[in-house]
Amino acid sequence: MVTNEAQAESVLFGDLGAVKALPSGASIILSSTVSPGFVIQLERRLKNENKNLKLVDAPVSGGVKRASLGTLTIIASGTDEALTSSGSVLSALSEKLYIIKGGCGSGSAVKMVNQLLAGVHIAASAEAMAIGARLGLNTRKLFDFITNSGGTSWMFQDRTPHMLDNDYTPHSALNIFVKDLGIVSHECASYKVPLMLSTVAHQLFMSGSAAGWGRYDDAAVVKVYETITGVKVEGKLPVVKKEEVLCSLPPEWPSDPIDDIHALDQSNLKTLIVLDDDPTGTQTVHDIEVLTEWNVEPLVEQFRKRPKCFFILTNSRALTSEKATALIKDICTNLRNAANSVGNIDYTVVLRGDSTLRGHFPEEADAAVSVLGEMDAWIICPFFLQGGRYTIDDIHYVADSDCLVPAGDTEFAKDASFGYKSSNLREWVEEKTLGHIPASSVTSISIQLLRKGGPDAVCMRLCSLEKVFLGQPPRTSLGSTCIVNAASERDMAVFAAGMIQAERKGKHFLCRTAASFVSARIGIIPKAPILPKDLGINKEKNGGLIVVGSYVPKTTKQVEELKLQCGQILKSIEISVDKLAMKSLEEREEEIKRAAEMADVFLRASKDTLIMTSRELITGKSPSESLEINFKVSSALVEIVRRITTRPRYILAKGGITSSDLATKALEAKCAKVVGQALAGVPLWQLGPESRHPGVPYIVFPGNVGDIRALADVVKSWVRPVRLSSTKELLLDAERGGYAVGAFNVYNLEGVEAVVTAAEEEQSPAILQIHPSALKQGGIPLVACCVAAATQASVPITVHFDHGSSKKELVDVLELGFDSVMVDGSHLPFKDNITYTKSISLLAHSKNMMVEAELGRLSGTEDDLTVEDYEAKLTDIDQALEFIDETGIDALAVCIGNVHGKYPATGPNLRLDLLRELHNLCSKKGVLVVLHGASGLSEKLIKECIERGVTKFNVNTEVRKAYMEALSKPGKDLVHVMSNAKEAMKAVVAEKMHLFGSAGKA
Repeated sequence: MVTNEAQAESVLFGDLGAVKALPSGASIILSSTVSPGFVIQLERRLKNENKNLKLVDAPVSGGVKRASLGTLTIIASGTDEALTSSGSVLSALSEKLYIIKGGCGSGSAVKMVNQLLAGVHIAASAEAMAIGARLGLNTRKLFDFITNSGGTSWMFQDRTPHMLDNDYTPHSALNIFVKDLGIVSHECASYKVPLMLSTVAHQLFMSGSAAGWGRYDDAAVVKVYETITGVKVEGKLPVVKKEEVLCSLPPEWPSDPIDDIHALDQSNLKTLIVLDDDPTGTQTVHDIEVLTEWNVEPLVEQFRKRPKCFFILTNSRALTSEKATALIKDICTNLRNAANSVGNIDYTVVLRGDSTLRGHFPEEADAAVSVLGEMDAWIICPFFLQGGRYTIDDIHYVADSDCLVPAGDTEFAKDASFGYKSSNLREWVEEKTLGHIPASSVTSISIQLLRKGGPDAVCMRLCSLEKVFLGQPPRTSLGSTCIVNAASERDMAVFAAGMIQAERKGKHFLCRTAASFVSARIGIIPKAPILPKDLGINKEKNGGLIVVGSYVPKTTKQVEELKLQCGQILKSIEISVDKLAMKSLEEREEEIKRAAEMADVFLRASKDTLIMTSRELITGKSPSESLEINFKVSSALVEIVRRITTRPRYILAKGGITSSDLATKALEAKCAKVVGQALAGVPLWQLGPESRHPGVPYIVFPGNVGDIRALADVVKSWVRPVRLSSTKELLLDAERGGYAVGAFNVYNLEGVEAVVTAAEEEQSPAILQIHPSALKQGGIPLVACCVAAATQASVPITVHFDHGSSKKELVDVLELGFDSVMVDGSHLPFKDNITYTKSISLLAHSKNMMVEAELGRLSGTEDDLTVEDYEAKLTDIDQALEFIDETGIDALAVCIGNVHGKYPATGPNLRLDLLRELHNLCSKKGVLVVLHGASGLSEKLIKECIERGVTKFNVNTEVRKAYMEALSKPGKDLVHVMSNAKEAMKAVVAEKMHLFGSAGKA
């Protein structure tokens, strides 16, 4: 289409003009905006060619946007013969076709009047917003008010947003109105009609053109006013205080709809199927299955289970628009076929997308509708509380600390592949649909309606939505597009309950939402974050694997904080994005090989391992090039994880695309169960049996969730503890489980290995116990050996210092890494024993160490320390009460006739009645009962002691005896002697574990 009279003249009559080449009787359609006089003269010239050329004067209205939609308005005039010959073409090009009587020039006369009004309206809109800005008004709120008042117009509603956004991307250039209003002025001068308004408007547009803005959008005429006055009409949405905004909203709907949702779901029997464009959409649900394949067979299997919901991981955000469209069509086709195969299946599809508005919209929605059929409405609902995403007055906000930032002003809106400008969701829909769905046709569910009208009002509103039709008859129905505002989980639940009501009345919806809608729609009741102990993996030995691929700035800050907080316990491997995506295949392969080999070493050494891409962001020249770079990086991460042979204790993937690719390609998961969240908004899966690591917890950490400390908090809660348990926890577990834990004296490496190996083989907790005489001989290296062995063990092992009878010795011991100590003041007078024990107890408790003490005194010999029979005495029940109250100990070593070393030939003579009394007293005070001198006790006595509350037995003599006997046997080499000694001790330790009932309790 030519733009002016000169171009029309040139096309028809220039050097290569069309008139000479046209056959006789041809029709010429002139759709440019030109003066009526020019059209009349042109018709005469064509007649003079004597070729029976027919001219149709057919200017158009609607611009490039409506031309692309096939919704132009055409105003046609000419002879009857000319109109008849071109009628079919005009109808095909237009949504509305007006035939104007009066011959050529009449159509252009109507268009001229239209342009007069359009130009004046644009100029008046600019003037109105300029005075509003000068008056200090919030121009965006001023626009909203006028839009809903009598002063509005189509041009005001269409052009003013450009002014408010300071976005003058040309949809209709300013210079067009310089031309068109120039035609108005020239034509009307000949008719002697004074046109003051249009003349002033013409001068305004001419001023804008002279200032260099002629090729800007015609809304840029407002810049003339901005230049003259110094004001800014731009109505950038302000950053607002979250608390102030939320407090200004009406009170929430008073009753929780969750029970209604459950009841409605029972009678509705609709399955919610969530097509998730990355794995992070499971961040608000639990006990829901996720499929990573969508062939008909697994879908049939799902439908037969009649679940209320299941997810299909599409990972479509990593694809091009064309591939994403084809994928959604394929999945929806398979869903339809699977549902038909099972029969009597009804379902609603949710396209779960990013809460910061990134992803393939409207392409995926169009693809779904093309298969599933016409919908009554598209539901747009990006609210996501855990991620700090709120929709208020149709504006979508992203929380940043205590503020709400309009989404269009955040880092997410600058995404290389899915960037956008609009924070107002109505305008965002228009922007993303390239004008196919105008903002003015988008409706919304307001927070006021949710909080004052409740589910019934939501249902009524959804049922009253009118469908939007495009094109000329037969026209395509888009359904309505409906924005859902929400600022709380209750708002979301109210909407979900109302939507279910509308579905029961026969309405069908296609939903494009964030994660909060899904949990509200199926009535999920939140549960506390999942920890390793909840899944029974806290005792597993290998390190956890953390893989970071996300490039959003929030992720980079979180990774920096992770390394700052966890640098001492974390091994980091940084891989070069430049080598992976931009360098040779050889360099790429070397980088992948290096990372995989290092990770294997670290994981086997029980080190949690961070694999992260270098933080420089490399983008392409176009969105498709950026996606290709992302693919190269993501595929390299997949290959690294695929080559790691060690089974990690857990896997954490940071970023949507990263987590999807690792789950499906590296770990080969076809199905996983969402067991809950590792942190609010951070889903936790357990991988299915077909995956490379069945049952391994898989933490899907979105790139845009949590504050700066969130990643570090999750890793710290999942990192393998230095000790799997404390001594007190071991004994409390024993008390609850009706067994006892063995505390085995150790003197050297062989003894330590014997206890730990026996514990791991028997799956038993155990305590490595060091006596003062052993510490004197082995020193700090012996303690370090015990601590290291306990740390590396795959079962709970703790390290205990026994019989600390010297205050100086105990104070030193408290700094060596023991988990617990025994304060032995049994040789002191009662009051002195209390004073001594209390002083150490206070120090030990400040270091979270368990304190054991002895009341009474055992006879016998232990490590060259002998107590004669006449010095021994039983624990006094009355003294025990005072002792416990005064000292604050955690465990009491009782004297009930037990001895250190060997029992006399007559055998042990234990006062079990006294033991029962002591246990009754201790249990009331929260103190545990332990028994020294377990060597030589019969199985019957051991069981009777456990039944009367003993949770820990000290074992020394029998293990020492096995060691000494092994040394007396000849060996070929020192290593054989050591091995034999270890095996001999291990056999005794294992026997005791079975005797105490601790075997199998780890």
